Formats: sequence, C-alpha cells, structure tokens
Amino acid sequence: MKTDRSAELLSRALKVIPGGVNSPVRAFKAVGGTPLFIARAKGAYLWDVDGNKYVDYVGSWGPMILGHAEPSVVEATSKAIERSSSYGAPTEGEVKLAELVTQRMPQVERLRLVNSGTEATMSAIRVARGATKRDAIIKFEGCYHGHADYLLVKAGSGVATFDLPDSPGVPADFAKHTITLPFNDQQALEAVFASRGSEIAGVIVEPITGNMGVIAPPRAYLQRMRELCDENGSVLIFDEVMTGFRVHPGCAQGLYDVIPDITAFGKVIGGGMPMGAYGGRAKVMDLVAPAGPIYQAGTLSGNPAAVAAGYQTLDLLGQPGCYDALEERCAELEEGLVKVLHDSRHTGRVQRVGSMLTLFFNDGSPVENFEQVKACDHAKFAEFFHGMQEKGIYLPPSGYEAWFVSMVHDADIIRNTVEAADTTLKLLD
Repeated sequence: MKTDRSAELLSRALKVIPGGVNSPVRAFKAVGGTPLFIARAKGAYLWDVDGNKYVDYVGSWGPMILGHAEPSVVEATSKAIERSSSYGAPTEGEVKLAELVTQRMPQVERLRLVNSGTEATMSAIRVARGATKRDAIIKFEGCYHGHADYLLVKAGSGVATFDLPDSPGVPADFAKHTITLPFNDQQALEAVFASRGSEIAGVIVEPITGNMGVIAPPRAYLQRMRELCDENGSVLIFDEVMTGFRVHPGCAQGLYDVIPDITAFGKVIGGGMPMGAYGGRAKVMDLVAPAGPIYQAGTLSGNPAAVAAGYQTLDLLGQPGCYDALEERCAELEEGLVKVLHDSRHTGRVQRVGSMLTLFFNDGSPVENFEQVKACDHAKFAEFFHGMQEKGIYLPPSGYEAWFVSMVHDADIIRNTVEAADTTLKLLD
C-alpha cells in the first residue's frame, strides 16, 4: 500500500503546523508510521490522497453515525450555507434544533449551542461553579473533557496517548481546584464527598467512557454519584460529547436512567460540523447570560450550517427501528471479534456499548479503569492497527480510543472486517 502523497504532505505540514497535525492523536505517535491524509469519504468508506480505500471506524471520532456525506445532510447543509455561512444573529434553525433535543430529552429544558465539546464542558463547569458558589470539581482518571486548563489533569484520549498526565501551560492555581479520582471506584468518591462535600461545585464524568476506550460502569455507580451530588448540593455533569445520541436515543443517561443536572453534547449533535451544546433543567440553565449572571458567549455559536447538519442528523436518527438496526449490526462485529480472539493465540477483551467498541489486548479480563487500560499491550495494538490498515480497515490510531460504527456499515462490511482481523491476528502469531 503506497502512502507517498501522505508522506509528502506530512513533510510540508511539519514546517507550518505543530507536529504536522491539528489534533494530536492524528499524528500516529501511538502506533508509528505516517498519518493518512484524507481526500474524501462516502458512506462507510474513505479514500486517502494516494487513492487507497478504507472502511472507516473512526467516523471523524464519532459524529458520522449516518455515514459520510449522507445525501439529505449534505443537502440541508448546502442550502443553509448558500444563504450565508454566518450571521451573528438568531435563526429559526437554532430554535428548531433546541426544540428537537428537548423533545427527545425532556430533562433538558434549556439548551445553549456552542462551537465544540470543549466549550460545552468548560461552560457546564462554569455554570456549576456559579450556581453553587464553590470552586472544586471532581473528574475521573482517563476521562477527557476537552482541553480547558483545569480539565487537563490525568485525562485520557490524546493526553494518554502522548503520556502527558498534565499539560505544561496549566497554572497550578487552576489545577488545584480539580479533584481527580479513579474511575469506577465508588469508595473513593464517597470518601471525597465525606471530607470535602461542602467545597464541591460539581462532578463531571463520561457516563460511558470513550477517551480511554469503552468502559461502561455499573448503573449503581452513576446512581450513587447522583445521590452524593444531591446530598451535598453539587451539580452532576454528564459529558455526553461522545455518547450523546450515539449509544441510545436518550443518550447514555437514557440507557442508565440516571439524570444529570447538566449535559454536555458534541459530535453527533452537529452532524459532522463544528458544534457542541450544553443543557439541563431551567433553574440551572437560566443562570446563563442573558437570562442570568453567568457569562458565556460565542460569535459562531449556532452556526447555520452546523445547525442544519445537526438537525437533519437527529431527525433521521428518530426514525423507528434506527437504533435497533445499528445495535444488531454492532453486535455482529462484537461477536465476530470475540470469536477471532478466541480462535487465535492472542488474548484480549472486546468492550462495546451501542455503536462504540474497543478491542483491548490484555489477558481477557474486564477493563474497568484507566490503570487497567494503561496496562494493556499497546505495542500489540500498534501491530494490529497497521495490519488492519494494510487490509483496508481504518481504525483509531491508539489503543486508548473507541471505534465507531455507522448506520451504513452493512453485513458485508462487518464480515469483511472480522475476516481482516482474523488474518491480521494470525500474521501476528
């Protein structure tokens, strides 16, 4: 497989872009080799600048649940941008999207649109602090909530890939208000609330992690989190930037039936365009300016093209049986990978929720926290990654990430993916 053109573009990019990429995990540092420069994508496939075709399990890191360039999404976005790419003023599209989200999730009574998942989580935490008049925030090891200063503490995703538990440039005075706990450790959570409950403004968590690979905690863990926040007057924030409208029609909170005070959205809600949102009960969200005193603003928030793409995506996802069909297809992939592992000399663990999946190379034990993810065989994952790429399967270039399946990954694509995994693992023997 030739990647000469990608190598040429990387050489040029390194001269003008830090590390040659505009988001760290794209650099292939965790797996080695030359990152692919993509020319186009359609459905479940993408093509690099050298003309190589791949089945895509990155899906732009989650948004492309309908597949790339879904015709009605393209049409809606094109019509919106023909009228102008931005107004800096309210539009009907913003209202329609907010109405659709609040109809699907009645617990979200107010929704504020922003430009990214980072903005959504950052703003949600500001609201939690403003509402409680407290400073301390609890987060969990391996959960990545964007690159706001006080959240880059023992984060997952690209931070874990680059072995950077903290980031230079983050003042100690910012990070000191962030309490980091092991994920899935209820006793540790209870102990912190017992000792510092009156200081804690809020708890932010990925209810199903994706930024250290897919880990689904017991419902009782999230339920206890809800109870502790209620008992101590703290705000519970679910970061559903990755899981929102992907794992369930009502997001992860609908799957678990545990309701946060504020939800951060991104990825799917923008249909592949740059957009995020945060929302919750009116009594909390009405503290946000101009309704209340907590300031947050954005010139491009509610961008008309992004709103059009997001609305059309959510509208299509509301069709009867949509998520059931996706679940069936994803279960086939999971079962196929489990069998392939069982039939090989390699051991590992496949963990999946909805259309998010991770293959961990370990002894086959359940992966429940960040320390266990770090202990997996990431060198073997790198070999597996390149073997799959040679067979036309494009996976996330890190063992700390989730694979994403779309509505257009049909039975043949799933079968071919499993066959490619079988062949690749045999070649690693």
